Amino acid sequence: MPDDDLPPLPGFDLDHFTPYRLSVAAERVSEELARVYRERFGLSIPQWRVLVHLASSGDVSVREIEARVAMEKSKVSRAASRLEAAGLIGKTVNDADRRLVRLSLTAKGRALMAELLPLAEAYQREIEARLGASFAAFAAGLETLLGARR
Repeated sequence: MPDDDLPPLPGFDLDHFTPYRLSVAAERVSEELARVYRERFGLSIPQWRVLVHLASSGDVSVREIEARVAMEKSKVSRAASRLEAAGLIGKTVNDADRRLVRLSLTAKGRALMAELLPLAEAYQREIEARLGASFAAFAAGLETLLGARR
């Protein structure tokens, strides 16, 4: 098709498109924190997400983690299998429905999180400091977006 026959594209400023910017910012912030726990503890982002969810929620199912951390079930399952092999979490299969698996931190996993969570909290304070006075509005905006259901 010759260029003359192509429909014109509307003006679009990707650098000011909020979904794109949120995605890029989330990736960058996540990767900054990931460097800390990857270098110090050898954890991947999915492993961190499973561990931190278990640390904050206790004994939960793979499905609950999948829904809460916005990760595909296969990624949650792979991360959980690696964490179980490392002795950081335990798995319990539901007797009534063998497809349902509950995860929990082991003593070794709790010890690791006792070291890791203060680092995550320090990173949270760093983000708050970077954003300064605009942090409260930013946090409120995120809450609105995360709470919105379509």
